[in-house]
Amino acid sequence: MTDHDDHLKKFWDRLEGLNSGMLGLTEDARLVPMSHQAEAETGKLWFITAKGTDLARALAGGDKDAVHVVSDEGKGLFARIHGTLALSDDRAKLDELWSVVASSWFKDGKQDEDVQLLRFDLAEAEVWVTGGSLSFIYQIAKSKVTGDEPDIGEHFTLSF
Repeated sequence: MTDHDDHLKKFWDRLEGLNSGMLGLTEDARLVPMSHQAEAETGKLWFITAKGTDLARALAGGDKDAVHVVSDEGKGLFARIHGTLALSDDRAKLDELWSVVASSWFKDGKQDEDVQLLRFDLAEAEVWVTGGSLSFIYQIAKSKVTGDEPDIGEHFTLSF
């Protein structure tokens, strides 16, 4: 396995159990909290939102460069993910992704006319993977005893 393959596996394995982050367009510094569904085999993240949101309205004119930032100390993943965000009318994908959580936002369920699916095609990511919060505590304590700098994990960039 190459370093790139190993890094990709670490990224997707840790992202799998994490379901939210901050999403926005690169042309606008404003990021908003959004839940994502990861699809490692296609290199995509999917989001369910409302057509009336600023983000969905901004995409009405076409696909845009976007960023999604995820952070979870317990999972040991911190990443800034860049790619292209687009509106999607894929009803089969919406059916696949629909959940009790998503239904809480739309009174008519997935048939609600305000439901909008977003597809995020990943281009690259800057990633930090750590051993998680317990490992971090151990590394700090160890550095105090040994005088060595703590080993907080790996930092790498991925291209998709």
